Amino acid sequence: MCGRARCTIRADDIPRACGVNDGRIRSVQMDSYRPSYNVSPAAYMPVVRREDGSGGEGFVLHCMKWGLIPSFTKQTEKPDHFRMFNARSESIGEKASFRRLVPNNRCLVAVEGFYEWKKDGTKKQPYYIHFKDERPLVFAALYDSWKNSEGEVLYTFTIVTTCSSSSLQWLHDRMPVILGNEGSTDAWLNGSLSKLDSVLKPYGDPDLVWNPVTLAMGKTSFNGPECIKEIQLKSEEKNSISKFFTKKRTENQQETARTNLLENVKDEPGNQEDTEDPTDSKGNNGSKPDVSSLLNKEAEKCGIKREYEESAADLKSMIDSTDKSEASHAKKKANLKSAGDNQPTLLSYFGKS
Repeated sequence: MCGRARCTIRADDIPRACGVNDGRIRSVQMDSYRPSYNVSPAAYMPVVRREDGSGGEGFVLHCMKWGLIPSFTKQTEKPDHFRMFNARSESIGEKASFRRLVPNNRCLVAVEGFYEWKKDGTKKQPYYIHFKDERPLVFAALYDSWKNSEGEVLYTFTIVTTCSSSSLQWLHDRMPVILGNEGSTDAWLNGSLSKLDSVLKPYGDPDLVWNPVTLAMGKTSFNGPECIKEIQLKSEEKNSISKFFTKKRTENQQETARTNLLENVKDEPGNQEDTEDPTDSKGNNGSKPDVSSLLNKEAEKCGIKREYEESAADLKSMIDSTDKSEASHAKKKANLKSAGDNQPTLLSYFGKS
């Protein structure tokens, strides 16, 4: 999850995007920053971290490589930035690679948006997720430093993820931890460990939107404004997405409408048991009410009349079937009685003898 992002923010605008006063911040290695519409692990990205030993009073705008290389990695080992470009929030307090970083090595990553792929069989459709007003998204992240065999120090970071919000579950079961306001960014960057759980949760506000983008996003070399341009999906792909959101709502509404309809049918004149006169005091005939009209009334109450036209036909068919079954049963009973009248009795048998 979250293996691609768009980061074309000007370096000078990043501290403000992260809610940090740029008057108290210094820059480190920012000449390595290359704005891109298609950033992937192993690329340099700017992050905001606390100044070492500052207690949160000073900050650093530091360009680091995306994809954590733990400091205990062997100096002779070739760094693999794709192994730990994400860290699950549920386990950062348990895994050795992350646990030691949580107290003092928390940082912020600002991007304009990120990409995720929707799997549909063998096909994968990329989507671009961003804020509706195009303001930067700020992710919670952890960083570390590692020294290679030549004595060079490499700073790397990993983006913290959480379970997906209800609005994005159709796309993926994970999403980055998005810090939506200054309170949450400050809590992650400077807050005590006891307060971290309050920010490590899915971002569910409706200002987070998405759109399908070109399949060319699968290539890490593909770059430019075309990366985020919305494309038109085929009708069947649109339907599969819309069905995810409407299926549960439709099932609940249909069940409610069926229940209400059956109650109405039961309570209508002519459907009560032990009724002597088939005509009520208002002169209405006591026959079964029109099922379609009842269903339409219930549907109009819910605002889903069109969705229940099929339900009306199904229920009317069910009631008609019940009536036919009762009539058939009565006919069989009458035939049995008639046949029984023509059968010889024991008395007539012995009489013949």
